[in-house]
Amino acid sequence: MSHSIALKNCSTAWVVSGFADEAGPSTAEQIAATKRAGFTHVDLRGLDGHNISALPLDRAHEVRKLLDAAGVNVGMFGSPIGKIDIADDFKIDLDKLAHMGKLSEILGCKSIRIFSYYNNKAKATPEAFERESIDRLRRLRDAAAGPGLILYHENERHIFGDGVKANLAIAKALRDPEGKKGAPFRLIFDFDNYNQSGEDVWQAWLQMRDLTDAFHLKESDKNNLHVPMGTGAGYSKQILADALARGWKGQLSLEPHLQHSAAVLATVQVMGLTGPSNKKFSELPAADCYQVAAEHATALLKSIGAPLA
Repeated sequence: MSHSIALKNCSTAWVVSGFADEAGPSTAEQIAATKRAGFTHVDLRGLDGHNISALPLDRAHEVRKLLDAAGVNVGMFGSPIGKIDIADDFKIDLDKLAHMGKLSEILGCKSIRIFSYYNNKAKATPEAFERESIDRLRRLRDAAAGPGLILYHENERHIFGDGVKANLAIAKALRDPEGKKGAPFRLIFDFDNYNQSGEDVWQAWLQMRDLTDAFHLKESDKNNLHVPMGTGAGYSKQILADALARGWKGQLSLEPHLQHSAAVLATVQVMGLTGPSNKKFSELPAADCYQVAAEHATALLKSIGAPLA
């Protein structure tokens, strides 16, 4: 399937960040991976033995000093909010959000990735699942208004908002255009998750492109194995080129998951590594695997003329 897109000039720089916990668990390793990739921003999800939603405040101050010394900013918090069942106590997520409101002041980040709940325990009807999920998301949005947080919903697999239909419902109910009063609610387009949810990713884009506020740079092939950006079934080059042509602006986050795909071979020559020309992603050191993903993603963005910062 071919999609030819005519590009237009776009003066707004695209800033790419990444979930560098895929390169290493410590703050130092994640800063090193971010600098090696040529990024100025990092997405914080797991660091120094803590999930970002439970990072102690005193440790957050230490992390901020390390980031400042390295000249690295935080692009987004990769929270697990919304990855519980609608049968679970909603206070769990409200408490996490309140804590990240405090972290936002320390780490200089207002953007928080969230999800839209499971229905494995509750076994609610589709209608009740939708009502409860959207109600919880609305309450999160309202709670985020005080600390001025920006919520970004990811189209994760098996949650309510895993497919286009559900994401359109979420957008209609909750998405705030910039400038509207209250805490903004925005949507992430994840190429891989749409593919693995059985959607035609190009058709998903055509329906979601006016509602997309951020991208997760993650792609999988027709067998649902994670692969570098531009080499899978997610039409990533065509979609990003279309976004550029339409004057899109927003956040882009590298979340490669390449080491989850043990059977796929990585071309490591791109990094100038010694040894065999190809290795399984699972056999590469985590930091090298992340770098392969970063170089593929950067090359893809440059190939379409994206205005990278």
